[in-house]
Amino acid sequence: MPQCNGWTLDAWREAYRHELKPADILDPLRAELDPKDPAFTYVVSAAELQDQIAHLATLGNPEALPLYGIPCVIKDNIDVRGLPTTAACPAFSRIAQTDAECVARLRAAGAIVLAKTNLDQFATGLVGTRSPYGAVPNSFNSDYISGGSSSGSAVAVARGLVPFSLGTDTAGSGRVPAGFNNLVGLKPTRGRFSTSGVIPACRSLDCVSIFALSVGDAEQVAAVLEAFDPADGYSRHAEPAPRFLPGEPRLGIPAALPWFGDQQSAAAWQASLDRLRAMGCELVELDFTPMLQLAQLLYDGPWVAERYAAIADFIESRSEEMNEVVRSIICKGRDFSAADAFRAEYRRTDLVREIHAQMEQVDALLVPTAPRHPTLAEVEADPVGVNSQLGTWTNFVNLADCSALALPAGLRSDGLPFGITLIGAAWQDAALAEFGRRWQKAQPWQAGALGRPLPDPLLPNEAPPGHVRLAVVGAHLTGMPLNWQLTERHARFIESTVTSDCYRLYALPNTTPPKPGLVRADSGAPIAVELWDVPLQLFGGFVALIPAPLGIGTLTLGDGREVKGFICEGAAVQGATDITHLGGWRAYIASLQAR
Repeated sequence: MPQCNGWTLDAWREAYRHELKPADILDPLRAELDPKDPAFTYVVSAAELQDQIAHLATLGNPEALPLYGIPCVIKDNIDVRGLPTTAACPAFSRIAQTDAECVARLRAAGAIVLAKTNLDQFATGLVGTRSPYGAVPNSFNSDYISGGSSSGSAVAVARGLVPFSLGTDTAGSGRVPAGFNNLVGLKPTRGRFSTSGVIPACRSLDCVSIFALSVGDAEQVAAVLEAFDPADGYSRHAEPAPRFLPGEPRLGIPAALPWFGDQQSAAAWQASLDRLRAMGCELVELDFTPMLQLAQLLYDGPWVAERYAAIADFIESRSEEMNEVVRSIICKGRDFSAADAFRAEYRRTDLVREIHAQMEQVDALLVPTAPRHPTLAEVEADPVGVNSQLGTWTNFVNLADCSALALPAGLRSDGLPFGITLIGAAWQDAALAEFGRRWQKAQPWQAGALGRPLPDPLLPNEAPPGHVRLAVVGAHLTGMPLNWQLTERHARFIESTVTSDCYRLYALPNTTPPKPGLVRADSGAPIAVELWDVPLQLFGGFVALIPAPLGIGTLTLGDGREVKGFICEGAAVQGATDITHLGGWRAYIASLQAR
């Protein structure tokens, strides 16, 4: 069997392109998974795996399946047809009759489920220890916690057993384990992925989340999962394209940070801020008091009653079979009245307005994924107190209807991973991921706990949905007088490149500010351009600003790609200065300044 430990999605695809068959690698991989490993609650049998592999043949052309033959594991509060769903409570266990919608979408894309993963029981906890299947140890140091509740899902990816996994996130369960295991944790906008077939924690807040080794892999899985689901009352139609973060974004950070004695994390945070400043980010200290007050509502307010409502029948009849800590938390839900719920909702609404007013001052929020990394012994000594500390920067996010992306931020001096989290408004998922790619390129991290480098993150060759890729050649270049017309429309700089050699460039006379004209010709030269992705809904307003004799047409780039770009009427260059030999507008402006 080829050594597939730590393969990314592209590595799996490349293996299959070289005529490797799914059974050749998935059978021995499944056999390596130990059912007694605390990361798992269930490992599929050889027969169950063969049924999935046989199903692949019915799905059509493998090249058309984005996840063909790629293994994953699923948190055990998400239904997988034919497998037990336990929510880490054996007495609650039942055999799922259908796939959860998210699992069905993975299977339709060709993915193979190898196991169900351990969690803090009923997804109640951020520690990864509240389970009769055992505490899930950290993938770097087994004395430390893995984080929860999606503990097994995170550790399986960090150990390189699978390239991605599904978790859930209500209070940080898809982010804290990512931070503790050197992973990307994608927490989508609520309703972006269906939660049909997921055992609820707080159904109004729950999200299916993704763990992956890289931002690009997380995005590819998200593209499979994203869809409106009429069967899910909390599913939402995606809103218009995101406003991508500018090249040098303003990131709002907490003015005061509690570290609960963990100076290793404090030092790692400062190192992360230094690296962000080196990337050109402006870090703006904000008062996070509204965020902290909102976070307190999640476990000290009536949302605990929502957890109780999710399993009320079970807890009333068999509560003695639950984890003691989980039972004590959920049973507090009995104490809240309907009036308490309305009062808390009014308070939540007021706080959310304050939070979003704060967020309008910056391009995104940036926080430590967790303020400390405790040991298993520390959690055992104070299971509720330590857990509460871990949710400092995560608990408010779903209540405030935000998107979030947890990112690796290097190793602490003790060898444990440290993570940061970007937080944006709803439907800014793609904007956060785009900046996450930039962070990964500037500050590359290793693959989970494997100590191996990841492939260099590549920018996509095409504009994302809802955007137009535009080549600019003159006054709209970065630093030039009209570049603001792009940036105020939240256009995103992609790259500097050149046209094919069939263009000539002219300095047009009598233009303010000075502008060039790009004209296709029989003989020419490569001309320097910049590529920008412009939101489609704002593109028309941009085009309306373009004066004659300029316009927007289709340009051919030096590598053969075709993009929209500035062109000039041929008649307008009569009497203009031919500057083709300089290779671009920036070089022409420099030549004028040199004179």
